[in-house]
Amino acid sequence: MDPQTLTAFFATALFLAVVPGPDNVFVLTQSALRGKRAGLWVVLGLCTGLLVHTAAVALGVAALFERSRVAYELLKYAGAAYLLYLAWQSLRAPAMRVGDGEGARGGAGKLYLRGIVMNVANPKVSIFFLAFLPQFVDQQAGPVTLQMLALGATFIVATALVFGALALSAGAIGRHLVRSERAQRWMNRVAATVFAGLAVKLATAQR
Repeated sequence: MDPQTLTAFFATALFLAVVPGPDNVFVLTQSALRGKRAGLWVVLGLCTGLLVHTAAVALGVAALFERSRVAYELLKYAGAAYLLYLAWQSLRAPAMRVGDGEGARGGAGKLYLRGIVMNVANPKVSIFFLAFLPQFVDQQAGPVTLQMLALGATFIVATALVFGALALSAGAIGRHLVRSERAQRWMNRVAATVFAGLAVKLATAQR
């Protein structure tokens, strides 16, 4: 794949991982309440769950690219609509706090499993991947499945880096990120702009 495409994708994934949401708030909660190791186990579980979504989306989207122009067009516009919905949700999103995260009891194994279940059981992740990953695929660059897997792996790396940093610095950064309503408002506005831009890019993409 084109290094510039991967770089742009990685930068976007890093930013989206920072935007406050249930997953990173849960990481912050566990890190703040139970220590850095607990947060890191949750991060590992969440990233493991992303592997499942990546494989499912890679195989499914590759089939659509190869077999059906109509299905591809439907997926494209549905994905663009979903990204616009995410942009609207970002603009309307209320401030989140550490106390909003759901707690979890148990050892490292239970925290790791909880992270997997939280991610795999969330259909929004697959929908987001369906809308997000295909925009960076170039059919001239090689097998679509391999490109999707590479993009998914890149997204997982970005998520691990950001969530890991949040877990390790849950004290200072976590308090500022989750308790500063002004910072969250600005981040949500930027996220809305990113989602809207991705929606336009996807809607105008050619097969």
